[in-house]
Amino acid sequence: MSVTVPGSDHAAQAPFLSKERIIARPGFNRWLVPPAALAIHLCIGMAYGFSVFWLPLSKAIGTACPAEMDFISQVFSSTCDWPISMLGWVYTLFFIFLGCSAAIWGGWLERAGPRKAGVVSAVCWCGGLVISALGVYTHQIWLMWIGSGVIGGIGLGLGYISPVSTLIKWFPDKRGMATGMAIMGFGGGAMVGAPLATSLMSSFASPGDVGVWQTFLVMALIYFVFMIAGALTYRVPPTGWKPEGWVPPAKNTGNSMITDRHVHVSVAWKTPQFALVWLVLCLNVSAGIGILGMASPLLQEVFGGQLIGTVLSFKELSADQLKQVAAIAAGFTGLLSLFNIGGRFFWASFSDYIGRKYTYFVFFALGAALYGLVPNLGHLGNVVLFVTAFCIILSMYGGGFATVPAYLADLFGTQMVGAIHGRLLTAWAAAGVLGPVLVNYLREYQLAHGVAPAAVYDKTLYILVGLLALGFICNALVRPVADKYFMTDEQLAAERAIGHDKAAPGTANVLEWHAAPNTRLAVIVAWLAVGLPLAWGVIVTLQKTAVLF
Repeated sequence: MSVTVPGSDHAAQAPFLSKERIIARPGFNRWLVPPAALAIHLCIGMAYGFSVFWLPLSKAIGTACPAEMDFISQVFSSTCDWPISMLGWVYTLFFIFLGCSAAIWGGWLERAGPRKAGVVSAVCWCGGLVISALGVYTHQIWLMWIGSGVIGGIGLGLGYISPVSTLIKWFPDKRGMATGMAIMGFGGGAMVGAPLATSLMSSFASPGDVGVWQTFLVMALIYFVFMIAGALTYRVPPTGWKPEGWVPPAKNTGNSMITDRHVHVSVAWKTPQFALVWLVLCLNVSAGIGILGMASPLLQEVFGGQLIGTVLSFKELSADQLKQVAAIAAGFTGLLSLFNIGGRFFWASFSDYIGRKYTYFVFFALGAALYGLVPNLGHLGNVVLFVTAFCIILSMYGGGFATVPAYLADLFGTQMVGAIHGRLLTAWAAAGVLGPVLVNYLREYQLAHGVAPAAVYDKTLYILVGLLALGFICNALVRPVADKYFMTDEQLAAERAIGHDKAAPGTANVLEWHAAPNTRLAVIVAWLAVGLPLAWGVIVTLQKTAVLF
């Protein structure tokens, strides 16, 4: 069944990057949209892998800065090496500006459309890499901070949220799975980009050059091609579209958490539901990101020589034994990355069956139980159960990111879910500070007071249990959004007019269709384009992970 209205020629004359130019025509295959989103997310996800550049850059000159040199002088010096602590500010800036740009320009994105946002993201992210290359070449760290940290961070934010609203509208029957596929790419970006960067640096390195600035330029070119291809592949469905034959769930049939109405972004962030979901995401991510950051030292200090078949503690190991233990810990970190990525797709898809609220209940209840058991598993010396517990924990960390866009769409509707999601990502920025600071400072405090390395994580993990318990309570308090917050029919029509939500030019507004048979080859090619690099990254990670076993 379909409803038709006359088409409009105005959209055919609209600018190339406008939303009006990418409204899909009948027969468009919606399975082309997830690989387009993955193409962008796999590129910007390299933000997680930037640490591969720190060690080479910290030795680029070969001369350490004098101890008496102040911070400002180090920032502008071109004659001595940058300490890793200064390089780490790029990572901090990434996620500060990701959250800020997503919050500030989320509303613009909804009206401009994913194509324009994707192109702007590509220009910022890849342009930031070019500026960073200049910073490395001239040995000016402030250029790296501005290039990758600030400009690149803006590209991260726009690229991260660009497909959210579009995917949810294309997959009303599989909201969680659709967003899980895209956000899985962000988690996998470092898995592809880090070994690529390592290989490129090895190729470009010479006795007088560590090969980083050349690597930045090559990766900027590769990423720009992929991101522009993804942005140009985006299409949005006409307003009211649904898959042919799909019947939306009947109203008031037991799932009152899913609305068919819409809340404006300027109103959504003032609701109790937004505040509660903000806390839900922040607490889930704080617990996970804290563990992710300390995974390698945690395994080494808790098990020490047990990892290589001796009874020695971590402090008693020789230099060669420490190297063996470090290699195993690197494999552990790689395994966690795989579960982080897989969890994004698995848990988001699972939420389509049990609902978003119940999925977060699982995250908090199971997570708290596992965090509480981990200290005992460590004291018992059971490496297998210890590693298994952390793999499940990290899968739920990734799952939290991938499930929250669908949770927002359920509560606030789909019209402005991308903009609402953008504002919610400020919770990520907060968690990026809270989690690592809590874990790292507690560790340092306990070590300074004589606590054995194998026991310093016990109290930390119990505190994380408390954070998850608080998250469980916040999630339990989430209720359907009150009627007063929803847009009226007139307000919704006005917003859709501003957002250019209409039919494709020169066609009837067909509101249901199956994908045309002649689109199958394009879908296969699109998925291969993103699937092959991702598969290569998985293989490389599995090779490193094999050391763990």
